[in-house]
Amino acid sequence: MKSAELLDASRSIVVVIDLQGKLMEMAYRHRLVIDATKRLMQLAAIFDVPVMLTEQYPKGLGATVPEVREVFDGLTVPTRTLDKTSFGCCGASGFTQALRELRPDIDHSERQIVIAGIEAHVCVMQTTLELLTRGEQVHLCWECISSRGEEYRRHALDRMQQAGAQLTNHESACFEWARDKTHPGFKAMNQILRQGQLTG
Repeated sequence: MKSAELLDASRSIVVVIDLQGKLMEMAYRHRLVIDATKRLMQLAAIFDVPVMLTEQYPKGLGATVPEVREVFDGLTVPTRTLDKTSFGCCGASGFTQALRELRPDIDHSERQIVIAGIEAHVCVMQTTLELLTRGEQVHLCWECISSRGEEYRRHALDRMQQAGAQLTNHESACFEWARDKTHPGFKAMNQILRQGQLTG
């Protein structure tokens, strides 16, 4: 089953879903989600993995958390942003095209979508199930995903995993992207991981 493959940096895209002001303030362990997502994006840049950032109705819910947006805006890899009103990203105009543009040489069945975001039981889950239905691989960084309550988060992760998504974390992702200690990005990766233990 392709969804069980190790992550391959040349086929991966990180998608950060709706880490916005009003939503983030209510999310379970929101500090962990913010810090882990910032690291995930920094690690993606080391391994030339493109990053997409989405916002759900920013006029009403507010913009992406400033410190997350700051890291995103500083990335040197290809990036895309997407404003949406549909809960699942696949229902938003421009999402599928943006994925194609970020990995133009990769067929959708070979793409590996690494997801961070909120809310687990709404936008993240609808996006994940839609991507899986289309035959794409989905890897969920559990510490980068949350909801307004722990049970919403936990049961959403369970449902997505049962549907075929892979449960992972930002450290596992970067070690899979590196594959070997001799990778030229290993030292920079190690420096990010040594910045301190993440807490919620």
